[in-house]
Amino acid sequence: MKVMVMDGQGGGLGRQLVGAIKAKRPDVTLLAVGTNSAATTAMLRAGADQAATGENAVVVGCRTADVIVGPVGIVIADAMLGEITPTMALAVGQSRARRILIPVNQCDNIVAGAQGQPMARLVQCAVEALDQLDSCSR
Repeated sequence: MKVMVMDGQGGGLGRQLVGAIKAKRPDVTLLAVGTNSAATTAMLRAGADQAATGENAVVVGCRTADVIVGPVGIVIADAMLGEITPTMALAVGQSRARRILIPVNQCDNIVAGAQGQPMARLVQCAVEALDQLDSCSR
């Protein structure tokens, strides 16, 4: 299974996701795609198998990933302070991959019901969702 973790800004959420997924699922191929080099570097240092940066990397990664994991903003054009281009959001949204979206309430996008959850718990929920997806395909 090829899992693409996508993040932007400082890459903090992506770093946590990569570390948690690698700890629980070392068998998956993990592609880290950052909207900027800082995010990509953070995810690569956390243990991603492959890494790339920018709009075209998102488009290409979305074509080959089985699962895409990241903050909910990756499917919203102009989210994350403008780092998510319309092309990126479209690529994620139209990908044949399954998507596991973390409900992050930042940058003018509010996900009702997500308030009060610590980031560590949201990351744990994402890894659990990945396990459930994999068990459904076996």
